[in-house]
Amino acid sequence: MITFSIIVGLIIAIALYIISLYNKLVDKRARAEEAWSGIEVQLKRRHNLIPNLVETVKGYAKHEQETLENVINARNSAVQIGTGSPEAAAQAESQLTGALRQLFALAEAYPDLKANTNFLDLQEQLQELEDHIQMARRFYNGSARDLNILVDSFPSNLVAQKFNFEKRSYFELDPAEAEAVRQVPNVSF
Repeated sequence: MITFSIIVGLIIAIALYIISLYNKLVDKRARAEEAWSGIEVQLKRRHNLIPNLVETVKGYAKHEQETLENVINARNSAVQIGTGSPEAAAQAESQLTGALRQLFALAEAYPDLKANTNFLDLQEQLQELEDHIQMARRFYNGSARDLNILVDSFPSNLVAQKFNFEKRSYFELDPAEAEAVRQVPNVSF
């Protein structure tokens, strides 16, 4: 009788532990999805702001068509790719960031443009968005890390495999693109 009670107690304890691990995995997955949604919102705001910025610059830098086209093409590419996977989104956003850096370097050559309140306001909004994107990226990567640890750790990996929980990719620049983004663009006339 005592051994039967011990066996039943042990089975109940194991079941409760498995339920606890499952709920923890669900929680981490939901947090990662919420964090990814935050990145999507910020990137959408960035994509919507860029055409206004380009139109403002066009009036001052009509002969800088190539730089403006690069920004628009990079923006369109980022919008088309969307935010389905962190790897694809990171690559498209890296190209867009590089194009925007060239645009701001170009603005340095036009004192009237630098003094234009519309341009300054758009530039400030874009900088604020870049800061929000970085915060959202850090939050998402932290959430993805927490989920990935549970998916990989024993014994939660057994529950994760059983219920098809998958690891999340990080939203990060690859080393070559990160180096290109850090480079100061060369603007010459």
